[in-house]
Amino acid sequence: MKHIDIEITAESGLELLTNDEIARLSEHSKGGEHELFKKCVLAVLNSTQITDEISFHNEQLKHFDVEVLQLNKGVKLKIKNAPTTALVDGFMIQGLKEQVFSVLRDIVFLKQELESNSRIDFNSSNGCTNAIFHILRNAKALRPGCDPNMVVCWGGHAIPEFEYQYTKEVGYRLGLRGFDIITGCGIGAMKGPMKGALIGHSKQRINNGRYIGITEPGIIAAESPNPIVNELIIMPDIEKRLEAFVRLGHSFVVFPGGVGTAEEILYILGILLHPENKNTPFPLIFTGPKESASYFEHIDRFIGDTLGQEAQSKYQIIIDDPVAVARTIQKGIAEVREYRKRMHDAYHFNWQLEILWDFQEEFVPTHENMSALDLSSDQPLHLLAANLRKAFSGIVSGNVKEKGIEEVRKHGPYQITGDSHIMDQLDALLEAFVTQKRMKLNAENYVPCYQVSKPAKEKKA
Repeated sequence: MKHIDIEITAESGLELLTNDEIARLSEHSKGGEHELFKKCVLAVLNSTQITDEISFHNEQLKHFDVEVLQLNKGVKLKIKNAPTTALVDGFMIQGLKEQVFSVLRDIVFLKQELESNSRIDFNSSNGCTNAIFHILRNAKALRPGCDPNMVVCWGGHAIPEFEYQYTKEVGYRLGLRGFDIITGCGIGAMKGPMKGALIGHSKQRINNGRYIGITEPGIIAAESPNPIVNELIIMPDIEKRLEAFVRLGHSFVVFPGGVGTAEEILYILGILLHPENKNTPFPLIFTGPKESASYFEHIDRFIGDTLGQEAQSKYQIIIDDPVAVARTIQKGIAEVREYRKRMHDAYHFNWQLEILWDFQEEFVPTHENMSALDLSSDQPLHLLAANLRKAFSGIVSGNVKEKGIEEVRKHGPYQITGDSHIMDQLDALLEAFVTQKRMKLNAENYVPCYQVSKPAKEKKA
């Protein structure tokens, strides 16, 4: 791959800063956050490369650098050895340029806020929600006065072509109805709905469509933002990312995926199973083409056997019918609008939803933390869902995140232990993901980063 040095000037609101603010941005970008900043910028510039191998990015990172330059008229970035695939005739593609400055805004600017702004507090439940609100507001993602129309689409990056085309068709049907799209910003089931919605918006002459991509530093290199994303938001970690989806979105569509999608499903089910959220309207649809029906059969069986019928009642499964999906979402969002209007809740941020600290605190997937997870039936369902979510989060980390991959390389596979019937169901679901090649893009050479086992006393029995 060819590389080139280039300078670009500010986007994403950073063109309207005082000289003092620019000086502080420049100073912070040289500190401990500089390596993280570089990795995220490189991930954005590599968005045309279809890979989830960290080694691909790390090899480029050896020769890559970004410097923040202070100018009276704003901020400029000097990029050394940028991949030429991010350029056209010597100029950076506009969408990628905007995404690069979104990285600067969220990685470096947030660090400044954490050091100087008491409103940013990640050490308590209320503080965490308020901090997420502050980050989304700073990114100009919150737009008061607009009717609910944000559809969150979850699904895997390592999916076959026929599933990708289906996600695109669903996105098209949503776009024709004027809905905007939020995804995890990567390829596969994250790119398809945005591309489809873009076509739908174009046919309806909607020229201000929103395609919001929410990611986090640990996963951005493995799932680089796709070029359609016109609002990139980088949250501090996976838990803050998941809460941002839930607070910002008005309805949810889940396409086939792997462990990351299972993590998202368990996160949202855990929240909806909390008694205080029992009567909150929350459109949640699982959908895929007819060839993928078995995927949702496995998911539905796993949920039923671990969390029960109450959890199964929180979602609908619609197979091979994009129009039905769009119409069901349309009806569900109308109910969300009436509910929030009745409860005097904001349309642009879901304050009413109760989210416990177990869903907000960052889970660091060390071997010790993974083996210590409480995966027993002797706890409230929403807490079991929270712990199952952490197990899947650890597997995601071991599959595609740099720290997780290094952890597994040093200490071997993660050990996951719990009640016999839960472990049986977990093992069966993970095996199905492996068989269906949903763990990584390079599925042929996949080596599991985990081992599922039962407690010793159960083995003897």
